[in-house]
Amino acid sequence: MYSLTRCVLLSGLLTLSSLSCAKKPEPVAPPEGESSTQPAPSPHPLDAFTVAEYAQAIQLLREQGHVNENSVFPLVSPWEPSKEELDAFAAGTPVARRAFVVVYDFARNLTFEARVRLTPPTAVESWNQVPGVQPSLGTRDKELGKELVWQDERWRAAMQRRGVTHPEHIHLDTWAPGPSLDPQRADHRLMRIFPFFKGDSGNAYARPVEGVLALLDLTKREVVEVIDRGDIPIPQDAGAYDEASVGVLRPRPHPVVVTHPEGVNYTLTGNEVRWQNWRFRVEAHPREGAVLHQVTYTDQGRERKILHRLSLSEMVVPYGDPEDTWSWRSAFDVGEYGFGNYLSPLEPGVDVPASATFLPAAQAKNSGEVSEIPRALALYERDGGILWKHYDYETKRNESRRGSELVVAYGVAVANYDYVLYYIFKQDGSIDVDVQLTGIMLAKGMTPQSEHAEHELYGHLVQKDVIAVHHQHFFNFRLDFDVDGPRNSILEMNTHPLPRGAANPAGNAFTMRMEPLASEAQSQRDMSLVNARRWVIQNPQERNALGGPTGYVLVPGENTVPFAAPENVSRKRAGFIDHHFWATRHVPGELYAAGAYPNQSEGGDGLPTWVRDNQPLVNEDVVVWYTLGVTHTPRPEEWPVMPVAHAGFKLLPMGFFSRNPALDLPKVSTAPASP
Repeated sequence: MYSLTRCVLLSGLLTLSSLSCAKKPEPVAPPEGESSTQPAPSPHPLDAFTVAEYAQAIQLLREQGHVNENSVFPLVSPWEPSKEELDAFAAGTPVARRAFVVVYDFARNLTFEARVRLTPPTAVESWNQVPGVQPSLGTRDKELGKELVWQDERWRAAMQRRGVTHPEHIHLDTWAPGPSLDPQRADHRLMRIFPFFKGDSGNAYARPVEGVLALLDLTKREVVEVIDRGDIPIPQDAGAYDEASVGVLRPRPHPVVVTHPEGVNYTLTGNEVRWQNWRFRVEAHPREGAVLHQVTYTDQGRERKILHRLSLSEMVVPYGDPEDTWSWRSAFDVGEYGFGNYLSPLEPGVDVPASATFLPAAQAKNSGEVSEIPRALALYERDGGILWKHYDYETKRNESRRGSELVVAYGVAVANYDYVLYYIFKQDGSIDVDVQLTGIMLAKGMTPQSEHAEHELYGHLVQKDVIAVHHQHFFNFRLDFDVDGPRNSILEMNTHPLPRGAANPAGNAFTMRMEPLASEAQSQRDMSLVNARRWVIQNPQERNALGGPTGYVLVPGENTVPFAAPENVSRKRAGFIDHHFWATRHVPGELYAAGAYPNQSEGGDGLPTWVRDNQPLVNEDVVVWYTLGVTHTPRPEEWPVMPVAHAGFKLLPMGFFSRNPALDLPKVSTAPASP
């Protein structure tokens, strides 16, 4: 269950009050390498929250007596105005700034949601208990869990049997527990902990203390169970990967440097970005990571809407080992921990080009303290290769344009895994979404005399006595399309060969058919290589110069299907992975594919629930949910730290323009080529 229902949201989100807003000055392009943005003179409703605003939201709750020393803050985020309010703001109507706050009371094991008005007159506008849920885990949960396990005699005995005498040599991985298997504890706040031997190494994940697992009840402040299968030794290799530990290095390559001798081509005002006809807003969200708003393209002087909002909605990483110390592992990194809570500062010249522009991210911590993450988001241009080209052999004339791309990048480090996400804008009106996976695979210890074949049913040997376990990554992206306005329809593209016969005598013919997905039930779809399947979001009211409807097409990249059984509890909790493509009618508050509170959920929340009422999707305000998956069968070459793996999808204009929109790109003058 989640607290915000469709009817409550539809009736309760659309009344915000006043905020004066002066006209913004003309934006100025930042100089190369500048690591700060030009501040906007007055707040736009979608401006990123500041440290002061986060602090104000928490302070107002304290002043009203809603929180105390037992309270933690699993989520503090902007309360986003509705589309109607944003349209009114553009027409001159002020919109107040508000915060959405999730509060967990440790002493009473209760969860609350609050809406806090930050613009005068300030107020806690709503304060409601949310029954039957557990919010995401935070610092206080982890600290309490670590304290409890080291107080437990069974845990200490398990460590002593393995020769561990110094607790500081052990890294404790704290995980959301998955579903509760004990009905008497179903409403308690639970956690699982398993250890790695770190020693003085910089790699906390290379030496699993295999066979040890604790289940904790944080509500009762007790360790419920300690599994201790003490016959697997701790691996000896520390798996160090820093430069000093690697040994002999290859000769240092000559640097490849990105420069902008005439300045960058984008402008940044507050969190609004303009580049090559594109305009959008970007902010760092504590749960979703980077969120893009109001993505538009100016076509021959006319600014046209494409997306209202684009973000990572949820992700899950299920593991494929059937042993009871592993079978429950299925991490919801967005909903159980908060993807944006683990933003890692991007390093200039390494993570992104040194010429990038950086945006900090204000953040309210679980404790209620506020801080700012430097270099949380990066914005930069890069070479895009050939944008379009034709060489005429008769005239020896080459017409070619070199493309450039604008990249919005951010990285997170959630325990052992690192993810870097890129939103890539191109001059042909397309957008690429690229997910890069790196970091350290989750390892399992094995006995030296074990038969490798037995263990490699569920993983792969990557180090002496260490198996990296098979697993999958599923990412669900929420795309709130407004193609030339909010009223859109969805069609599925399928390509079919024509049967050989009178209409196809040579047997070479094939055709593409577009079929409408008229309802939420019809829109639960999957990829098909047989049919080169894609999905088009169209505006039936708008027409291009050729007479066709305007639209964008979602083109899948690498993908996979879930291998967990349909009745598996972890899979039921991640119901969004049952299909690659979903669509719903827009409802404010329906933001997360596995529901607002996946921690300890029993399954069925989010998309599977929302589509049951089977709302119509023809000429409606539609939201697309795309699930991309990666099946990871580990290789030795991915140890001790992974080379980057890629996954993603593309958004291409389809009838949105009447011809190639990049034809107007001037030709770059270059030095004559050597003979």
